Amino acid sequence: MSEIQLNPGQEFMTLGQLLKIAGVIGTGGQAKWFLSEYAVIVNDEPETRRGRKLYEGDRIEIEGQETFVIQKP
Repeated sequence: MSEIQLNPGQEFMTLGQLLKIAGVIGTGGQAKWFLSEYAVIVNDEPETRRGRKLYEGDRIEIEGQETFVIQKP
C-alpha cells in the first residue's frame, strides 16, 4: 500500500490527479480512457469518474494490484 500526500492546504485531489501522481498514466488526458479500460475501486466501490474527489483516508485500488491511501501532510 502506498501513501499519496495532499499538498499543504489542499482538502482533496481528483482521481485523475492521483493516477498521474502515482505514475499510472502519463497525462491527465489519459484518465478517462484508463478508467474505461481498467477496474478502479474507491473505498470498496467501482469508480469511473476522473473528477471524483479524494479526501484524506480514502483508499484507491487499481486493477486489484496496487492500493493507495490519501494522507494529509
